[in-house]
Amino acid sequence: MRSRGGFRVLQRLRRAAVCAAGGPGTGLGGPGACRRLSGSVIVFNREMKKRQKDWAASLQDGQQYDYLRDEVGSRVADRVYDIARTFPLALDIGAGKSHIAQHLTEVVERLLLTDVSQQALRQRRRTPMATRCVLADEEFLPFQENSFDLVVSSLSLHWINDLPGALKQIHQVLKPDGVFIGAMVGGETLYELRCSLQLAETEREGGFSPHVSPFTAVTDLGNLLGRAGFTMLTVDVDDVQVHYPGIMEVMTDLQGMGESNCAWNRRTLLHRDTMLAAAAVYKEMYGSEDGAVPATFEILYMIGWKPHESQAKPAKRGSATVSFGDLSRIGQPGPDHQS
Repeated sequence: MRSRGGFRVLQRLRRAAVCAAGGPGTGLGGPGACRRLSGSVIVFNREMKKRQKDWAASLQDGQQYDYLRDEVGSRVADRVYDIARTFPLALDIGAGKSHIAQHLTEVVERLLLTDVSQQALRQRRRTPMATRCVLADEEFLPFQENSFDLVVSSLSLHWINDLPGALKQIHQVLKPDGVFIGAMVGGETLYELRCSLQLAETEREGGFSPHVSPFTAVTDLGNLLGRAGFTMLTVDVDDVQVHYPGIMEVMTDLQGMGESNCAWNRRTLLHRDTMLAAAAVYKEMYGSEDGAVPATFEILYMIGWKPHESQAKPAKRGSATVSFGDLSRIGQPGPDHQS
């Protein structure tokens, strides 16, 4: 993994496979005040997120901020390769600069790239496979039902206001026996930054404002996929830790990624004294001996299939022929055994 100034190191800390039943601000979002449209809670300003992504994609040195998206995109592609088939037509939701597409040339014949940011799509990496770009919001997919053999998404769905609705749309555009493989940021992301800012604001200003989005918890993701109609669900969790010189570098890189706060009641500025205090808290609580500070990104990977009659189905309840109690006697000599 590429290192910037000796401080940026990506580490895969853990991966646990869980079979699931049933101008920017300071951080990766904030819950803030909510708006309601047609009965739905609107947490994020999607137009603001579009402008942030356009701005980030227009940076001349923008490629230096792609390290996290490239890494997660390659891990999503790894999960695609675990499926022993090729996909005639695939869809990449929130594709950005095609961080997944560059890895799929051997298993996907045609790929549609969608993103809310036209600037990001213009900066996409070229691949040998046939690709087409469609400017579209992840919350409103402009495709017919039963269109795609594969849908992928990487680090985009955590900015969706209606995640259950978005998952249902993904389910609809998949063909029967099609598969959705995605990655999104989880609830433990940037806990170091969150704690440092909260402690500093409480000490300097007598209270704190949330700076990190209320991301989906891994315990909820399986239920959301099940409610959307997916079957044979799997959820994986990765912790990716990146080391920076200090808190300002963390915030600068979040801005360069297009991952700044876009909540409706976001705080556009932090007091200078609060920032200095937060930087000191960050180093004191989490800093290493060489002065670097870590930023942890919890990445949730999900796999779900659209039902089809050819798929394996669970046995009916009560159809088992062996009791769990018999498992303890496996390998023991039977009553007729003679030594």
